[in-house]
Amino acid sequence: MSPVSLYGSGRRPGELFLEAAVYGAACISVFLLLGIVGYVFFRGFRGLSLRFFVSVTSSLKGTAGIGGNLVNTLYLILLTLATAVPVGVGAAVWLNEYAGRGVLIRMVEFAVDTLAGIPSVIFGLFGMVLFGEVMGLGYSLLTGSLTLTWMVLPLMIKNTRTALEAVPEIWRQGALGLGAGKWDLIRTILLPSAGKGILSGIILAVGRITGESAALLFTAGSARFLPRLGAGFWRNAVGLGEKVLESGGSLTVELYLQMQNGEYDTAFAIGCVLILMVFLMNFLVKRACRRTL
Repeated sequence: MSPVSLYGSGRRPGELFLEAAVYGAACISVFLLLGIVGYVFFRGFRGLSLRFFVSVTSSLKGTAGIGGNLVNTLYLILLTLATAVPVGVGAAVWLNEYAGRGVLIRMVEFAVDTLAGIPSVIFGLFGMVLFGEVMGLGYSLLTGSLTLTWMVLPLMIKNTRTALEAVPEIWRQGALGLGAGKWDLIRTILLPSAGKGILSGIILAVGRITGESAALLFTAGSARFLPRLGAGFWRNAVGLGEKVLESGGSLTVELYLQMQNGEYDTAFAIGCVLILMVFLMNFLVKRACRRTL
């Protein structure tokens, strides 16, 4: 006689229905993803070409391309991470290792949770007034990156705190018992051990930056120009630096403008690029989570 499985014996109709509902929900999620990706690629894949990636959309020249928008998106990612990563990781380390559990800490945690739930268009209005008008930066990539910094800070802080809390307490006690100072403990034990979570937060922040459009319409503008480069290293460096203070539209902003103008083929082609970037971000997150640092 074959052994009777306790898992399969006496299963009631309600359990079978619940199991079928769970499997059905999972299948719906997969089919929804495949439907969206398939339709976007069906409409936009024909518009992808090398010229599309290196040229700039111009009604005078009759060209359609995302070269300038790709450069603008890269600027926004680098500028935002240059500010958000040190501040976010530092704030998380302070909250988790130094702050304790006082009224001030609860206020800071409440502020972080509130920032995570504020709509992006509110961030855009705030960034336009503070960075664009009060600080005089106007519509520029720097204004957009400073605004995006406020948007991704809660994500960086939460991911870093979660990674730090996952470090075993016995490691802290062992390091302190061997005579290590607080900073030595953080630098040599906690941050390397939490590296996976921090890296995952950075990659998720890049995905948030890449997919943002509402806040950037108010702060960075929608220009499509490529950096002004010339002969010589110094002149090129100056041109790349001046680009930071110029208006520039990201890929998502350009997609929005193309849809407004009725250029649906170009908009769907940009959608293909964004979906590929999302897949790349998810792949990097999976690799970061599996990697042992």
